[in-house]
Amino acid sequence: MTNVFTRLKDTIVADFHQLLDQKEEKHPMTHLNQYIRKCEDEVKKLKSLIEKQYVIKQQYQKELSQAKHMLEKREKQVALAERMDEFELLEEAKLEVEQYRARVEQLSEMSGSATKQIEEIETKYGEMQHQLKNLYVKRLELKGRENIARVHKGINQVLQADYLDRSSNKFAEAEDYIERLEQKVRTNYRLHTLDARFAELEKKDTLS
Repeated sequence: MTNVFTRLKDTIVADFHQLLDQKEEKHPMTHLNQYIRKCEDEVKKLKSLIEKQYVIKQQYQKELSQAKHMLEKREKQVALAERMDEFELLEEAKLEVEQYRARVEQLSEMSGSATKQIEEIETKYGEMQHQLKNLYVKRLELKGRENIARVHKGINQVLQADYLDRSSNKFAEAEDYIERLEQKVRTNYRLHTLDARFAELEKKDTLS
């Protein structure tokens, strides 16, 4: 069940990335993102192989420890058989001593080789991690440069003469509208004041 959900998740993620790539097909960052995802996959694979190699090394060491134990046991038994003049047991024990000695030698060589291989692939793994980190930093730098370019493009559009002319016209229209409003307010104020003065004068004339 877990594998089914894992495959389903991987399929959805792959489809999502594909849609993004199709949407940004002409964008130069698309190829960089694809390359980074590929590197991420390779790093994950290498990490998995390193973990498997550690398991194999542990198995080698386990078998080596058992072989050494049996070699030491048979060597003691050889000495005992010699002291007790048990020639049949002595021959059988000597035969197994040679077999275990050969096995110890073989497993020691295999364990040493596994250790060396782990060191090599861990070095490569570290190099790949640094390479991947450098790609992250490079992508970040390119995103910053792209953003700055867009900012400058927007600034240049604002500073274009025709844009400024249109802006100036809009300000001029607004200023003209406000001046008309101010003139209307002043005119209404004067008319109101004049009517009030005449009303006061007419009142006085009536009282006279």
